[in-house]
Amino acid sequence: MNKARKLAQIGRECVACGCCTAACPMGAVRIDSGVTARVDGELCVGCGKCAKACPAAVISLTAREAAV
Repeated sequence: MNKARKLAQIGRECVACGCCTAACPMGAVRIDSGVTARVDGELCVGCGKCAKACPAAVISLTAREAAV
């Protein structure tokens, strides 16, 4: 189980430029169908490198929901 407190979330404005995928050290961000980027919550460690690399500033870190 991932114990990171944050999770990257990508906004609908994503244009799939690929900057976030290159910046993610865990390989948690992938381009989906060439249209938008998606975050794999199991791999995301909440480091924020993808958000810093995004030229459109559409990636944010949000609190990860507690497991029930």
